[in-house]
Amino acid sequence: MLAHWAPFVLAASVLAIELSPAHVMVTGPVLTATPALAALTMGPKGTLAASAAALAINTITATYNQEWGTEQVYGNFLGLCLVSLASIALSNAVRARRQSKLDQVRRVAVAAQDVILRPVPAQLGPVRAASLSLAAEAEAQIGGDLYEAVQTPYGVRLIVGDVRGKGLKAVRAVAVALGAFREAAHHEDELAVVMDRCADALNRECAVPDAFDQETLLEGFTTALIAQVPTEQPVVHLVNRGHPPPLLLHQGRARTLMPACPLPPLGLEDLTLGPPAKPESYPFLPGDRLLLYTDGVIEARNRDNDFFDLPRALERIRANTTPPDFLEQLHQELIRHTRDRLTDDVAMILIDRLTVGNRPDKRGTAH
Repeated sequence: MLAHWAPFVLAASVLAIELSPAHVMVTGPVLTATPALAALTMGPKGTLAASAAALAINTITATYNQEWGTEQVYGNFLGLCLVSLASIALSNAVRARRQSKLDQVRRVAVAAQDVILRPVPAQLGPVRAASLSLAAEAEAQIGGDLYEAVQTPYGVRLIVGDVRGKGLKAVRAVAVALGAFREAAHHEDELAVVMDRCADALNRECAVPDAFDQETLLEGFTTALIAQVPTEQPVVHLVNRGHPPPLLLHQGRARTLMPACPLPPLGLEDLTLGPPAKPESYPFLPGDRLLLYTDGVIEARNRDNDFFDLPRALERIRANTTPPDFLEQLHQELIRHTRDRLTDDVAMILIDRLTVGNRPDKRGTAH
């Protein structure tokens, strides 16, 4: 930040010297360095401002010291004008190059997001679905949150989770957890075993030298929630490992599906006592909606430090809203609450249980 003011500090120093009794003629060439220095530390507008300030100071000092008509003054003006034009052109070129690199990074981030956090299909077996991911880090496309929804022989299976840690190391953990889920969800009949496969994959990755940064290793856990919606049964099965419980919207009222037996997050398996817990089941009737989300939603605060009231926000949205529109309206509610200043990543999956008449048959057509 101080470097941005260096050109103006230099120009002010020259002005002070030239207006003092000890003024010297050599400060003119020093003033010529002002726009060049601005081109290195500021953008085009800052360079233009520094150039204008240098020209103004040169005019003031030449008038004050009665130096008009000397070759030194005109030489300083010519040099200052040439350096100013070159500095402005250089600043524009640097800005264009940086913008090009930023656009390339964004394209890579979007491509990575499509691979790691791809949007869920609009319909999966007995449910309609939509997803939303928001990264709190500036210019980021992917954060430490994860989600996925897949159609399997056992019904629709979904996961939402939150990797502790930030940056590219957290993204690596997201990729590991999602890779394990996408594989195990199709081959493991027990929902708890699918969760265990995700935990095993993360533990193996943590054992790789330099796989994660110190912050991620110290926190060392990932909260996760896996849900299963059977094709023929109006229920949802849940395995929750330290993650915020989902919300079930039934007849316009939101209900929190709290686990009866809380389990520790992935990576903290040593804290588990007794036999492995079985999935917990809850009614999930045609017309119901289920929201899976990360703690960035419920921990979002407004300027009065109040948390976002997610259940009430769900109840305010009209029942006939499609899943994508539902999440978009929820997104707008979150923006209004936080004034568009998220402090944590956000991920959400919304699923609607379809009626029997809208459920697709084995060929993928509704009947």
